[in-house]
Amino acid sequence: MLFGENFAIDPGDLPLIYKLLVYAIGDKENTEKHGLSLRKGLLISGPIGCGKSSLARLISYFCPREKQFLVKPTREISFEFEKDGYSVINHYSKGSYFRLGGLPVPKVYCFDDLGLEQTPKHFGNECNVMAEILLARYDLFVSKRMLTHLTTNLSASELESIYGNRIRSRMREMFNLVAFDKDAKDKRC
Repeated sequence: MLFGENFAIDPGDLPLIYKLLVYAIGDKENTEKHGLSLRKGLLISGPIGCGKSSLARLISYFCPREKQFLVKPTREISFEFEKDGYSVINHYSKGSYFRLGGLPVPKVYCFDDLGLEQTPKHFGNECNVMAEILLARYDLFVSKRMLTHLTTNLSASELESIYGNRIRSRMREMFNLVAFDKDAKDKRC
């Protein structure tokens, strides 16, 4: 229903989808069997058009309410920064809470297409917005267990060249890597 009648799940992706589903429903035993930790977010990696963003959107529906997430393109966040400035960084990190049963619960985001956003300027000041958001969310991951998810089609070394080794090191601690085969076909027709 979300993606229309032409959307289909490729049978070759079922093992990867299974990993994502056991993670989403919080099946500790099967999650651990597949080398994933429920304490970390997901880093869904793969080539262009393999279905990373679509699967991220679908998986959120299987998560318990407090762990459901919005898939937010990093390009949109860059545009928001150009318009609204540094408050955008705060919005996606320290300001990311909602109330559940009267208690503040950290908002979970999936930042889509990490590494494809431009480095925006706000009143002439350039800022690597996603690096700043990831650094802030890392601090909240450590102190409050705030989860973050990512999709990207870049390799670890490409991500490091954009965001630096500090971010790459923190990403190892924050994320479970769930990767499509590098030869996965483009499913857009």
